[in-house]
Amino acid sequence: MKQSRNSADWVESALKKFVESSPENSLKNPANDRAFDSPLVGFSSGDDRLYLDYKAYVGPFHWTPEETFALAFPNLKVGAQEISVISWVLPQTALTRKENCRQDFYPSESWARARIFGEEFNIQIRKHLVENLMREGHEAVAPVFLPNWEVEKSERFVFASTWSERHAAYASGLGTFGLCDGLITARGKAVRLGSVVARIRIPPTPRPYSDHHEYCLFYSTGACGTCIERCPVQAVSANGHDKLKCSSHTQIDAASHVKSHYGFDGYGCGLCQTGVPCESEIPV
Repeated sequence: MKQSRNSADWVESALKKFVESSPENSLKNPANDRAFDSPLVGFSSGDDRLYLDYKAYVGPFHWTPEETFALAFPNLKVGAQEISVISWVLPQTALTRKENCRQDFYPSESWARARIFGEEFNIQIRKHLVENLMREGHEAVAPVFLPNWEVEKSERFVFASTWSERHAAYASGLGTFGLCDGLITARGKAVRLGSVVARIRIPPTPRPYSDHHEYCLFYSTGACGTCIERCPVQAVSANGHDKLKCSSHTQIDAASHVKSHYGFDGYGCGLCQTGVPCESEIPV
């Protein structure tokens, strides 16, 4: 395995430069507004015990980094300790957050555009990073690109995916979970996430938290619950997040609204991610 010097700095620089300079970082609206601000980047090791805990807690279908790498490169024998997970946080812009704060039932146009065209750019980020790593001699794969990636039924969580961008970000020191299941990061909860698994040794980012709900005011102090009030279909409560209610609203009702009012095929909501104390920072 080829080893590059200052690999963490090199990877972080490549990611940030691409996000900050690419013309594809766009909402694809007439004003050509940016989809995302500069990313946060974190790393975790392929042999981090947390990934085995996910497998036990989420379900046996949930991949470890080692399993993910083996699916992509079945002819290579690579140990978990040789693998790193590279995770990033894409913060929504102030404009997108401001517009969505004003909404009380459906997503704003900019939020829906960030969900569709922003995620299209996130796909390009994954491809760009994989290409850069491969060019430097590091086999790499974006887990969500694997044909085996899918959403599975889960006894505990209704449904869950074989690889979770949020859980990779949590393992990589980038944030903790809120009451509505969103990840609260140093740039808040109004974000999108991505990750790549690669055969490269990068020092793991320290996790500055000891509990998976540490940044959520509802769990840490009991003094919040704004996301409960913000949810237009009562999919968030003191008991947590009702995924079925949420997905019905975001992918069916909101999709119809986006098509009829904004003129493109899209969906989303994001009301629980905006107009809340954790929208753009870790709340105090």
